[in-house]
Amino acid sequence: MSVSYVEPEQADQETKAFYDRAEGTFEMVLNIFKVFGHAPPLGTVFTDTVMAILKDGELPWTTKELLILKATHRNACQYCVVQHEAVSKRLGISEEKINDIGDEAYKTSPHFTDGEKALLDLTVQIGIDANRVPKELWDRLHKHYTEPQIVEAVFTITQYIAISKFGDALGVELEPVFQGLDPILHVDRTAGA
Repeated sequence: MSVSYVEPEQADQETKAFYDRAEGTFEMVLNIFKVFGHAPPLGTVFTDTVMAILKDGELPWTTKELLILKATHRNACQYCVVQHEAVSKRLGISEEKINDIGDEAYKTSPHFTDGEKALLDLTVQIGIDANRVPKELWDRLHKHYTEPQIVEAVFTITQYIAISKFGDALGVELEPVFQGLDPILHVDRTAGA
């Protein structure tokens, strides 16, 4: 880890405020929140952003979890993958569906709708080059989703690409409750090294 965690008993009032909100939603103060204890105004923005994403909105929360898993797995963020696999299972997403998110298995998987496959293709494309989303993919997305749904999907994808980079750059570690879990989606941290 490259920065320390600000534990709740060390937190100032501003930090305690977003810790309390985060704990109310996540049942604990996750380590990714504790690094924001060093920058409480950003921690508040982060908490608000995550809480806005992790609920039903224009898209169901389950659909957004698929995008989060795909984005964070592609970014080799084991911290994110382990946590969001747990959330996905709690929301009723099957282990088979989670497994097929990895690599390109989703493209031919019977566990995904054509619309979900289009969103996962978008997730991959944004990770490769957000400036070159092909017209064919936009056409498929518009066939299955409204513009507000597409905006929410892109926001979710890009935010979780950033979250995975942020957490990994700071060396955020899994909380003890998650350590030792054997994730379905394994992350290859040597890829591209």
